[in-house]
Amino acid sequence: MNTPHTTPHRPSLLTLGVALLAALVTLAAPLDADAARIKDLANIRGVRANQLTGYGLVVGLQGTGDSQQARFTVQSVANMLTRMGIRIDPKTFITRNVAAVIVTAELPPFARVGDRLDVEVSSLGDAKSLVGGMLLMTPLLAADQNVYAVAQGPLVIGGFGSSAGGNSSQSGHLTVGRIADGALVERELESAFTKREQLIISLKQADFTTASRMATAINLATGAEIARTIDGGTIEVKVPPAYRDRAADFIASIERIDIIPDRKARVVINERSGTVVIGADVQISTVGISHGSLSIEVRKRNEVSQPYPFSLGGTVPFDNTEIEIAEESGEVTVLPGGVSIGDLAKALNAMGVSPRDLASIFQALKAAGALNADIIVQ
Repeated sequence: MNTPHTTPHRPSLLTLGVALLAALVTLAAPLDADAARIKDLANIRGVRANQLTGYGLVVGLQGTGDSQQARFTVQSVANMLTRMGIRIDPKTFITRNVAAVIVTAELPPFARVGDRLDVEVSSLGDAKSLVGGMLLMTPLLAADQNVYAVAQGPLVIGGFGSSAGGNSSQSGHLTVGRIADGALVERELESAFTKREQLIISLKQADFTTASRMATAINLATGAEIARTIDGGTIEVKVPPAYRDRAADFIASIERIDIIPDRKARVVINERSGTVVIGADVQISTVGISHGSLSIEVRKRNEVSQPYPFSLGGTVPFDNTEIEIAEESGEVTVLPGGVSIGDLAKALNAMGVSPRDLASIFQALKAAGALNADIIVQ
């Protein structure tokens, strides 16, 4: 088998994105071919987390809280003190040790009263920093306006800042914090999993082939025609009578089934960072390509390896791919159909092409109808 070779060219510094590109393409093939559990490919409809949100106050700040301009903070403090039997005039109340915040959390499925949740705390006013602050008791509400948890505790900030003599220095975001296990669940979500007669499985990425394979695998594993495909993202499964009172056990057995998912050929391009991620199944049709002074030629030949006489070996067909790279002036190179984009990526990687140039090349290939894949630009 011939090995890739290059003609002399000017040395160039590879960026991190280009250096990783060929490795990503190489690794994508075995990962795409491997089976995956239904648990990792789909969700059971009704089993999901719920978002919680609340308004609260953070106290104990060292003069870095909200100013008088944040009138809602002053009014909130006045209302809180009034409930405690202390009356003040909000117009004369001055403090920079308090900040109004929005508190968010995620209530997982099957959470029980007394379970603890992590919470995120974000400044709502003009506070400079929440470092050293303590969140006061804050009710957390769901979309139905019911309180499901209550949060309270000291904040952990992922940054720091200092100032002196009119100069200041900051690292990280000082107005967003986190409290691990900072909320207690006070109300449970109603669960409808007992005595279910059917389940709905929703694929995380809708695909008709994957949905069909999943339904077939469930039927083969259970030995009964209990699953059917509704559409490319939905599968209906009838719960066997023996599992009507044990839906959790039945779901666990379904989630462990392995299938080989079918994915669309995709190229994902992040124009801001220059990152390019290529799926393993992306193929290129016959096309001529020239990018500045860069010339690429990828040739693919199907060959057969014959064993030595009287040996125990067999005839083995294989692909022999040759890559030739050169920096020339305006030459257009023709790539034969069926060449994988991995071969092209390796050639471009050897030349030190930047990720942004890669993005331009792939978009041009797509526009020419030579790239048989979806391009997703982020």
